[in-house]
Amino acid sequence: MPHHIPVLPYALYRADQVRDLDRAAIAVHGIPGIELMNRAGRAAYDLLRARWPGVGRLTVLAGLGNNGGDGYVVARLARTDGLDVRVLQLGDLSRVGGEAALALNAYRAAGGAIDPFEGLSERPGVIVDALFGTGLDRPVAGPWAAAIAAVNVSGAPVLAIDCPSGLAADTGAVLGDAVRAAATISFIGLKQGLFTGAGPDYGGALYFDALEVPAAVYAGMAPSARRTDWVEQSARLLPRRRTAHKGDFGHVLAIGGAPGMSGAARLAGEAALRAGAGLVTVATHPAHAPLLNLTRPELMVGPVDDPESLDGPIERATAIAIGPGLGRGPWGRRLWERVRGCGKPLVVDADALNLLAESPATYPDWVLTPHPGEAARLLGCTTADIGRDRFAAARQIQQRYGGVVVLKGAGTLIQGQPDRPPALCTDGNPGMATAGAGDVLTGVIAALLAQGRAMGLDAAAAAGLGVCWHAAAGDRAAQDGERGLIAGDILAALRPVANALVNSKATAGEG
Repeated sequence: MPHHIPVLPYALYRADQVRDLDRAAIAVHGIPGIELMNRAGRAAYDLLRARWPGVGRLTVLAGLGNNGGDGYVVARLARTDGLDVRVLQLGDLSRVGGEAALALNAYRAAGGAIDPFEGLSERPGVIVDALFGTGLDRPVAGPWAAAIAAVNVSGAPVLAIDCPSGLAADTGAVLGDAVRAAATISFIGLKQGLFTGAGPDYGGALYFDALEVPAAVYAGMAPSARRTDWVEQSARLLPRRRTAHKGDFGHVLAIGGAPGMSGAARLAGEAALRAGAGLVTVATHPAHAPLLNLTRPELMVGPVDDPESLDGPIERATAIAIGPGLGRGPWGRRLWERVRGCGKPLVVDADALNLLAESPATYPDWVLTPHPGEAARLLGCTTADIGRDRFAAARQIQQRYGGVVVLKGAGTLIQGQPDRPPALCTDGNPGMATAGAGDVLTGVIAALLAQGRAMGLDAAAAAGLGVCWHAAAGDRAAQDGERGLIAGDILAALRPVANALVNSKATAGEG
């Protein structure tokens, strides 16, 4: 995932919203457009010098719009500082207008030269990507595509201005090809596509500068999404009352574990315990029920052969998790049919999602946790379709099935009511792409649903907290390396991640 240095704001916007904010800063608050451009160029140049202090050579790839104008400002400042600067222009230079033309003329007045792009030199130094920014809405082609390809094979570090060229700022989809930046600096409003889809692979380390735009500019613009992370979400975890008992923290029923897949139900059950549920029962196939809790005796385990044997456990449950290792055979189908209309809060994952896709239904009190393949089945499309616009996919699943949707992946999305912007988790790492990690998340969210009344959480809040807690545990587990990380490592990290913060709050309260 991208590194957030310095701390980034939580509000995320679409590109058209940021353009409206830019226009409001100019028209309503009287900040000249060229002044905003100069501030953007200065911020980008200062970042460049801070990240690559020994840089002596700079290659600026400039487009025709304001993104190119920011690049001309960077080139002028670098030339004034004595750096070896080369500006390579794509597109007809005579079409550059507005503030970008003013920045171009200022660069020329400082003695700067502009060459048409005909390829990169063998030693381009640091490359500044000022081709498109957020202004691209179709696949790159022709010389633009050739320039992006040349940048990516050059091996040179790249600073992208506002958004890597070729990356859709609203969705994180790659429009044919995109610049792979070492760092990206975004202005005025953070673009939501930098954080999900392919965005984390292409944006590199993310930085932000509001360009001194007054806070009043943002007052009339609701963000399109909100970034969330463990730093924000951990505030929901408070020290427990000294007189608490296990009945205060709910009873989770985890249903799953067809023959050969008992581990999934076991992971979900233990994760629910580690996330604070007072009691956890695992209802699983009789073939392995006697063995499931041998290594975790705190789990209650019940053999389930027919739907009627779930009646008692469902009645006792505060929240239910179904799907891990459920399978799509007759056994799993019978249990799913019994649970789907039971009236209890549900977390629906894995094969329960696949069964739901076969026979769609709407329910207000469930949390659906699909990965992109399961999301595609829920919507009757392809995984590639999901990747093209994850925001739209999460919204459509919620509208079709109700409840809360957790669309997993890099930049996991939490979509509650459709009239509210989704949350986007920016914690986590690719080591978490491992078997069983989703089962752990299912157990964590189920535990938080079960504790909802005690913790003041609704389903969307429980899902957001669960996603970020799970991601933070994954990041802690990855301190020994992402490669080879397994779901059990995430499970083991849940407790220390949570209690490090809770204990610090308790200590602060004693003072």
